[in-house]
Amino acid sequence: MSQMTLLRNPKQRKLLLSAGLSWMFDAMDVGMISFVVAALAKEWSLGPEKIGLLTSINSVGMAVGAAAAGILADRFGRKSVLLWTLLIFSAASGLSAFATGFAILCVLRFVAGFGLGGELPVASTLVSESMPAAERGRAVVLLESFWALGWIASALIAFFIIPDYGWRVAFAIGAVPALYALYLRKAIDDSPRFTEMKKQKPVPLGQRIAAVWSSEYRRSTIMLWILWFTVVFSYYGMFLWLPTVMVLKGFSLVKSFEYVLIMTLAQLPGYFTAAYFIEKFGRKFVLVIYLLLTAVSAAWFGNATTEGMLMAAGICLSFFNLGAWGGMYAYSPELYPTAVRSTGVGLATSFGRIGGILAPLLVGVLVGKDVNISTIFMLFFVTIVIGALAVLVLGKETKGTELT
Repeated sequence: MSQMTLLRNPKQRKLLLSAGLSWMFDAMDVGMISFVVAALAKEWSLGPEKIGLLTSINSVGMAVGAAAAGILADRFGRKSVLLWTLLIFSAASGLSAFATGFAILCVLRFVAGFGLGGELPVASTLVSESMPAAERGRAVVLLESFWALGWIASALIAFFIIPDYGWRVAFAIGAVPALYALYLRKAIDDSPRFTEMKKQKPVPLGQRIAAVWSSEYRRSTIMLWILWFTVVFSYYGMFLWLPTVMVLKGFSLVKSFEYVLIMTLAQLPGYFTAAYFIEKFGRKFVLVIYLLLTAVSAAWFGNATTEGMLMAAGICLSFFNLGAWGGMYAYSPELYPTAVRSTGVGLATSFGRIGGILAPLLVGVLVGKDVNISTIFMLFFVTIVIGALAVLVLGKETKGTELT
């Protein structure tokens, strides 16, 4: 099958584009937080600890949402859960524009996080189950590439909207995906595998969780939980703090937004190269190589002393880290059978989101204690290397295998 077969199949292309746009809206909302907190820190006089708390609250919601949506998607279908999670996060994001205080904003960001965290693993499972084996990995990495488009959109909104119109307008834009959900309702179908499985008696929740930890899948589950935790911990610790770190390194708020936008553009070639390599050399190759190079880039960024070094390291960090994310989303659904796939992926994603809760809080505490940025980024270097080793030692290759 040629590499263009996927793009020539209208139904598969439509699903990839439709799910991809919902993924893009997710990323736009997550990216917006990183820019909004940099502006809020000035407007509401928030210290590093409160900035860390606000970004972590979002991840708490994502952890709960990932587990709940994964479990529900194995019971009620991928499509219906995808639509509901999209509506939940859109409504909460739009309402965030009217937040009158820090506590109210935290509550709304938890609800938005619930929808965000639920949508991502369900969308990747839906696409994975709807594609032929030879194109499955590439399709899910291309789905993940829409994340970069969302971050680019959030960076553009931050650069052009926040300085002149304020952070509330940025959040209001986040309500737009609710309208898109109405289109998705008619545009996509549930995966053929889930539709076929629905004819059988549903597997009870307890049995699904037990299956994920059974002897047949335990090794893969342990590997997946370590991988998700280390990748999410490092990503949210580094990227949600990027605009703020740039300010700490002496750049103005507007200048930091401009630099982060340039770094974000490097995510796209990261995804596209990973999409090519994942079907050529396999899932483990992409994950191990891209994670190790992410670790090197993190150490480089933390120790960068000049403007040029900072930009170059940030571009490499974006390129390799987001390529690894694409590989992780492609790999995860392939490790479980259809009956428990969303449950397995949802639980791994949920455990990973704990890393997304801890990392921004930890960075906030460390910055508050005047710990050197280079020391903080060396912590991420070690974390990412652990994730790469878990895949290398415990992971099994799934390239070209048919889903069961």
